[in-house]
Amino acid sequence: MRLPSHIAIIPDGNRRWAVNHNLNKADGYDYGLSPGLSVLRLAKKLGISEITYYGFTVDNCKRPPEQLKAFSKACVDAISLIAQEGCSLLVIGNTKSKCFPKELLPYTKRTDINGGGIKVNFLVNYGWEWDLSGLEQKEKDKKPFSAIHSRDISRIDLIIRWGGMRRLSGLLPVQSVYSDFYIVDEMWPDFKEEQFSQALLWYDRQDVTLGG
Repeated sequence: MRLPSHIAIIPDGNRRWAVNHNLNKADGYDYGLSPGLSVLRLAKKLGISEITYYGFTVDNCKRPPEQLKAFSKACVDAISLIAQEGCSLLVIGNTKSKCFPKELLPYTKRTDINGGGIKVNFLVNYGWEWDLSGLEQKEKDKKPFSAIHSRDISRIDLIIRWGGMRRLSGLLPVQSVYSDFYIVDEMWPDFKEEQFSQALLWYDRQDVTLGG
């Protein structure tokens, strides 16, 4: 089976899942921690080279304070779990904003953990406009890709979004330019290994031409 080298995960549906289970919206984020770790372990087992998680965006910071606190904490907790695995970890986001969790500053430069291995990128307080902000200063540069903040993240082959929504929500616009996009209707906290497997089977059937 032809596998993608780089998979991006949009773990949507935490708040809707919480409401469906008679919980507060802010309570849903904790239930997304275990799925994130499961996906990483599956990717490592299959030999995937790189995986990106969409934590939260600068626009998400407009949500009520209790939700902002909850998803910020969930990102910190998720990265603490990931840091126990063998990987090469990078956190990407606007560190100058008060919404960026200071606990994650040590990982804003790629860090090999427990021997390194699979590249793991985690988008925290990420905004596509912020990411591309350096391009104006390098518009005459022959290699404008070097100007973006996410330049250490490679092109994405497959994007998997849980929660049924069909939008990219500003995910890495440069790297996702030729990505295949697979939708899982179930909410992220309801993650099952079969959903990930089905996404990979679907990807294997796609005609990847990169415009050629």
